[in-house]
This record gives sequence, structure tokens and C-alpha cells, in this order.
Amino acid sequence: MPEPLGWLWIAVAVIAGYLIGNIHGSTVAGWLSGVNLKETGVKNAGASNAAIVLGKKYGALVAAIDIGKGVAAVLLARWISSAIGLGPEAGALLVFAMAAATILGHNFPFHMSFNGGKGTATVIGVLLGFDWKIGVVGLALLIIVSLATDFLVFGVLMLYVTFIVTAVVFAPGAGPDLIAAGLFAMAIWKHIENFRRMRAGEEKRVSSVFGKKKTA
Repeated sequence: MPEPLGWLWIAVAVIAGYLIGNIHGSTVAGWLSGVNLKETGVKNAGASNAAIVLGKKYGALVAAIDIGKGVAAVLLARWISSAIGLGPEAGALLVFAMAAATILGHNFPFHMSFNGGKGTATVIGVLLGFDWKIGVVGLALLIIVSLATDFLVFGVLMLYVTFIVTAVVFAPGAGPDLIAAGLFAMAIWKHIENFRRMRAGEEKRVSSVFGKKKTA
């Protein structure tokens, strides 16, 4: 377990991660377009809603910013851990805690009344920050599962599963595992409305984006 000073730095990293997560690509898109993405489309502050409402270029811009902050948070956490000389277990805890805080900052930003996006692009960025190969695996699972089920929500959940596997396989100590499990529970809760729309037959299918409406 971390020493008292290590816990202090972990707390600092969590606060920093949350603030980094509050840097929203949708906010930048709103400044440029004059459109509040929280009030249009599916009323979500993520890249998918930006693409639906404003087009692919804005969707790509939002995704780039939200992915970038995930990568930056992990790299910064690793630098902090190395600079203060944390051991492997405490260092992994700091990195995973800051990564999770960045995702939570995206999903629950204080400047959006704690109602932001669903973390998809930011989780991709975090996974890329861990290791680009892990990020590619997570992205591949997102695409494959989304196409196979015809619902984006299942692909998004696979990103969080990838986060869990990364914690269990590569991170020493129980802390990262608990953080990953907590994030997965949060992701389920965040997507409850999607599951309700699926039951009602109202959830937007992946195939409809490509102009091929799939029957239930």
C-alpha cells in the first residue's frame, strides 16, 4: 500500500484527472458551431452526438479532444509516479485512479451540472495511454461488437471490459481491479436509458447510420 505521501499524490492525481476530464470536445464544438450539443440530437456531450447533429468533421474534432485527454492523463500520471518514486503497486494505483477520474470528469463535469458524455472516446484514449496495442484491441472490440449486435452500447461496454482486463492482467495490487470494476458499474448505470430504449424498440441501430435500417 502507498505511504501517506503516496496517498497525497494519488489524491492530487485524482483531482487533476477530474479537471482534465472536464475539458470537453463538445464544448469546443459548441463554441465553433454555436450549437449546444446538450440540447440537440440525443442530448449527449460525446462525439457520436456531435457527428449526428453537426456532421463528421465536428464528430472527429470532439473525438480527437476527448481521446487526447485520456492519453494525456495516463502519461501525466506515469510521469508523476516516476518523479516521486512510487513503487509498482502504488504507481499502478495512481495511474488507474487518475485515468478513472478523467473518465468520471468527462461523464460528470461540474460545468454541465455533472451530466456530460458517456466516456467512450475518453476510455479509448486511456487505453491508448496504457499501451497503444491495448487501445487498438479495445477499439477493435468496440467496432466488432457494435456491428455484430447492431447496437453501439454493447461495443462501448467492451471498452470498459478491456479496462478491467488491463487492470487484472497488467496492474499489480487490488486497487486497479476495484477501480475498473467500479467504472464498469458506472458505465452500466450511464447506459440504462439506452437499454430502456432497446426494450421499447427505439434505440438507434448502427446499421441505420449507414442507411440500412435493420428490422428487429
